[in-house]
Amino acid sequence: MNLRDLKYLIAVAETGHFGEAAKRCYVSQPTLSSQIKKLEEQLGIILFERNNRSVRITTVGEKIIGHARKCVEQAEAINQTAKAYRDPLAGVLRVGVIPTLSPYLTPLILAPLMKRYPQMELILTEETTNTLEERLKNHEIDVALLATPTEEDGLAEKQLFDEPFWLIHPRNHPLYTKDEITTKDLSTLNILLLSEMHCLSKQVMKVCRLKERRKGIMESLGAFTLETLVQLVAAGYGCTLVPALSIHGGWMTASGVIARKLEIPDAKRRVRMTYRKSFPQPQTLMALEEIIRENLPNTVHLTK
Repeated sequence: MNLRDLKYLIAVAETGHFGEAAKRCYVSQPTLSSQIKKLEEQLGIILFERNNRSVRITTVGEKIIGHARKCVEQAEAINQTAKAYRDPLAGVLRVGVIPTLSPYLTPLILAPLMKRYPQMELILTEETTNTLEERLKNHEIDVALLATPTEEDGLAEKQLFDEPFWLIHPRNHPLYTKDEITTKDLSTLNILLLSEMHCLSKQVMKVCRLKERRKGIMESLGAFTLETLVQLVAAGYGCTLVPALSIHGGWMTASGVIARKLEIPDAKRRVRMTYRKSFPQPQTLMALEEIIRENLPNTVHLTK
């Protein structure tokens, strides 16, 4: 057994296909299949159930793949430690970001990060909170930028900033002439929500004092992106709340809606950096935190 075989094993598990795994590992499919077969014979177990249409991981295979990921990560950590001796901020950093944050935060930090740390290779992934936490635990990413606290063993977090919510309503809405919008106002609105897979939906419901998603057409309009929600608001289907960073760039103004800042203390979400406690490069995380804090607009509030 060697690291090469473990990498083959992980590639098959992640792609679910021997051909795709071989491409990822830059070897021929027969070579990869042969090595996996030899590994199974050496261990005396079946790692994958194969047929002409699919490849499925066996129960024991799942457990072994978990160990394989840790072994590969530790081997990479050895290389990173040696590289860090020469340059603490050189190497790969795999960052996962939730979809309601990624399009608005990453453009603010990419150029400053590359300029200050040109030897750092940033790999970005955009997924929902649950998926990013799973990928952290599986050692598939190094850090995740989330808007909810983690309760997973082995994970830690660093709070970065509070991001207020803004109300988005059509131009001809009765609230247009109201100077200050209250929680009571929000509770009477037809609030459009993202699909339930996004943590932002629950946060908006909490701010608007909604105990459950409203039934009927409003329920069926759950969207997958903030851009879709804003277009639905512009079309007159209701109102919505969006995080402050999303109002930058002018795209929302062109959508024909009004963005209103809310003077409601709990109308916000807290963005944090979540990572494994065992992550071997804390200085890299500190560098990422520093860049984020330095390049945020004044519409959000840094945490201490």
